[in-house]
Amino acid sequence: MAKILFVITASDHWTLADGTRQPAGFWAEEAIGPYQVFKEAGYEIAAATPGGVPPTADPLSLSAEFNGGEEGAERMRTALREATELARPMRIEDVHIDDYVAVFCPGGWGPMEDLPDNAASGRLLTDWLASGKPVSLVCHGPAALLATIGPDGSSPFSGYRLTGLSNAEEKQNGLADRAKWLLQDRLVGDLKADYREADPFTPHVQVDRTLYTGQNPYSAVPLAEELVKALS
Repeated sequence: MAKILFVITASDHWTLADGTRQPAGFWAEEAIGPYQVFKEAGYEIAAATPGGVPPTADPLSLSAEFNGGEEGAERMRTALREATELARPMRIEDVHIDDYVAVFCPGGWGPMEDLPDNAASGRLLTDWLASGKPVSLVCHGPAALLATIGPDGSSPFSGYRLTGLSNAEEKQNGLADRAKWLLQDRLVGDLKADYREADPFTPHVQVDRTLYTGQNPYSAVPLAEELVKALS
């Protein structure tokens, strides 16, 4: 059975400009929604993190506030417990691309902490793009693409049309003024990507060649559905 690899942050925090550690991790909705789409389509799932560390779901993403009430929060917690593959990751260095048909990177503030400068993740994404297999990332997940920038400032993803959490959305999240940097700014300024955004917190997916990106949590399932179509 064909497999899809989840590359997930191993960080449980995001360090802000003043040194404060904001509790973080991956955003549960952005992992569980696509996980369920992929499983229902018949794909097996595997996971990899920096160091093979079991990933942490952002506590906020499991709260009643972000799941339409306590009943929805409990459904999310249950779904996460049942997604056992995500709790048993391998090291990114141990991934063999030939074993998978696509890679998917969920967001959350955690990826802003440990993926932008993770050399192993950068090499993996670079090799994945060269393989011709789909690379998909959502919300803060595209922060991982920053690790593909070489010493000369170039990246194989430069010039690609993509999206990710916008500055406007980070401002609505309440941490933009305290962040060391904002994702949209670096995707444009450092990665030199063709960044596109929609209205804050509306579903928005961009597809450019084999790169699939979603802007925010509400884009995670539509992104996964686009990926499944491409793999069919």
